Amino acid sequence: MSELKSFPEGMEPLGDSAFTFKCHPGVSCFTVCCRKVDLQLYPYDVLRLKNALGIDSEVFMHTYTRLVSAGNPFFPSVMLALTDEGKGACPFLADSGCTIYENRPSDCRSYPLERAVDRNPQARGPKDHYFLVRHDYCKGHEEQETITARQYVRSQQLEEYNTYNELWAEMDTIFRTNPWQGEGAGGPRQQLAFMVCYNIDGFRRLATERNLIEQFRLPKDRKRAISQRDEELLKFGFDWLKLLFTGKSSLVKR
Repeated sequence: MSELKSFPEGMEPLGDSAFTFKCHPGVSCFTVCCRKVDLQLYPYDVLRLKNALGIDSEVFMHTYTRLVSAGNPFFPSVMLALTDEGKGACPFLADSGCTIYENRPSDCRSYPLERAVDRNPQARGPKDHYFLVRHDYCKGHEEQETITARQYVRSQQLEEYNTYNELWAEMDTIFRTNPWQGEGAGGPRQQLAFMVCYNIDGFRRLATERNLIEQFRLPKDRKRAISQRDEELLKFGFDWLKLLFTGKSSLVKR
């Protein structure tokens, strides 16, 4: 997902236009895209994957990810760690295909679409646009199934991923302002932010130890949801980080 300032060169948004694409075990390129791939993981991706695997988020991060310096100079990006010291395949790939398909990451779900968000202040909220992307090796484009971008988004259950990735994009924007000036990379405030975003089980332990939720005026139903669902805790964590780093948040202290 990117923030739209202008349409990418040579690309036009699909709008309501249909395109042909279908990925299935019968195409000759099946699982090629799962090998030697640079796949970025976002906070909601990590949350879904660690829950699907039934492991602690800290264990997941140590086992299945690597950190790189990428688009944000002040905050690391989380990449999926491939087998064979990064030269092989997705660790969740089997001979039959993806073993975590129902919880596959955002970028796996979205291909062959690329999403850009128009945050024009004149518009009523952000508007997303979808563009068609083609990889030369992908034979799915030669299939005869016709579908629109909106239909494809629904079929891949991308709406929920888009919602949480939008929230993450807001955090990434804050992190790009270098809110931990003076600490340097890996300082305590950056480590705290990283834990909230990517180690939801660690954040839950911290929130419990500090009785953090009770420090804010929250409806009982939201407190209950935060205590029961990692997704709601992640939303709370983003709001808490906004308060820490910008002083502006929906959270109100008691």
